[in-house]
Amino acid sequence: MAQIIVVNFGSQVAHLIARRVRELGVHSGIVPYDISAGRIKELNPKGIILSGGPASVYEKGAPLADRKIFSLGVPILGICYGLQLIGKEYGKVVPHLQKEFGKKELQVKKQGTLLKGLKNKEQVWMSHGDLVKKLPPDFKVLGSTDTCPLAAVESPSRKLYGVQFHPEVVHTTNGMKIYRNFVFDVCRAEKDWRIKDIKERIVAGIKAEVGNGHVIMGSSGGVDSTVASVLIHEAIGDRIHCVFIDHGMIRKNEAEEVKAAFKKFRFKNFYFIDASSVFLRRLAGITDPEEKRKIIGHTFIEVFERKVKELERKNPSIKFLGQGTIYPDRIESAQPSKQASKIKSHHNVTLPEKMKLKVIEPLKEMYKDEVRALGEELGLPDEIIYRHPFPGPGLAIRILGEITPARLEILRNADYIFIEELKKSGYYSQVWQALAALIPVRTVGVMGDARTYDFMIALRAVTSTDAMTADWARLPDWLLERISSRIINEVKGVNRVVYDIL
Repeated sequence: MAQIIVVNFGSQVAHLIARRVRELGVHSGIVPYDISAGRIKELNPKGIILSGGPASVYEKGAPLADRKIFSLGVPILGICYGLQLIGKEYGKVVPHLQKEFGKKELQVKKQGTLLKGLKNKEQVWMSHGDLVKKLPPDFKVLGSTDTCPLAAVESPSRKLYGVQFHPEVVHTTNGMKIYRNFVFDVCRAEKDWRIKDIKERIVAGIKAEVGNGHVIMGSSGGVDSTVASVLIHEAIGDRIHCVFIDHGMIRKNEAEEVKAAFKKFRFKNFYFIDASSVFLRRLAGITDPEEKRKIIGHTFIEVFERKVKELERKNPSIKFLGQGTIYPDRIESAQPSKQASKIKSHHNVTLPEKMKLKVIEPLKEMYKDEVRALGEELGLPDEIIYRHPFPGPGLAIRILGEITPARLEILRNADYIFIEELKKSGYYSQVWQALAALIPVRTVGVMGDARTYDFMIALRAVTSTDAMTADWARLPDWLLERISSRIINEVKGVNRVVYDIL
């Protein structure tokens, strides 16, 4: 049972709050904003955190908490919109004349319990359009910014605490201290959360759900699907059937590498399907990235269903579809809550719409770095654990405009050179994700004594920890020059390489 409950009011980073609590070694879980106070009482948490959200508390139809949660006697921490909910209940919330988005300086007036250990001036991350104007006298004002007088408050007698900024993001320098103060000093929670515990819980859950059934698993060779496959294999043994589908948009040599990896992992039932022709046929003439994703997702469904029917003739017990979906995939597809905003359709989370199988997603509550830690616990090799993320739709969404075999070949070769040089230089492990994209705009160039009129390749490399926020990687000039030179000289059809700075 989760010791700290995060009530989600539609924040894109609500799950990051729960993750920060888990980093402290305390089990945390997320519940929807419309959960009843009675249900929370049954869960018996040590503390409650009210997340941020995109709405205004005074708007018609805004997501509001059950007012009775404030009288449960359980410590509550309000984050941004969560603080405004406290303000609505006990004081006054007004539109902010000057909206705050980004880094701000917090002036710490009193440390109290919540800000214990913080300096007089702290960098915090704001993202709000409203502010709490007034609270009762028993609320201590702990901190403020130049435009937000009540940026951090607490009322120990009411067991209410709040901040107008986001301690969960890395841009709030000492955000973890704030969570540590709330979780341990206010809530008196005990450490009970380890990666080993996660592994045992997931394996036990798979066993209970699958029973004596069989699972067909989409395995791409990436860390997410591989860790999910190994977890399911550990839970049910050879009753997992791993399927690798080559949709024609995978990286160079990827099919051979995945086959070798699963042979090494001793998976008895591994199937390779070359479906590239049907995917490329359906993508012909399609230029919109979202449409590409949907076509690829629906085609995957059909290919899987055909494979299931084929396997059912031998084994009718295949009732489940395994997927390596992680939490950021669901965030991007606006599935974490009723109030979240959509970023894009994700390949994995679009699959179940027409699937006849029940979906199992062992990693759906985890972030990329947690998945990697779980992979280490499972004993997977570093080349799998630390492989850069690669999207389900593959190179299709890294080609602007129409997908053609010729364009795929150009991008595949350019991407291979980029990754190869990163590994040779030692920068691959310092970068969270690196990719090449094909810009189908012909640029004029001179190669040797000849004038050329070829495509452009854009390189992108980013650093990140949890796949929620990212920054561009500061690759050295000499490395970019080497990569650019190789691509222009070795990849026919390219005469210009640019580096994408976010």
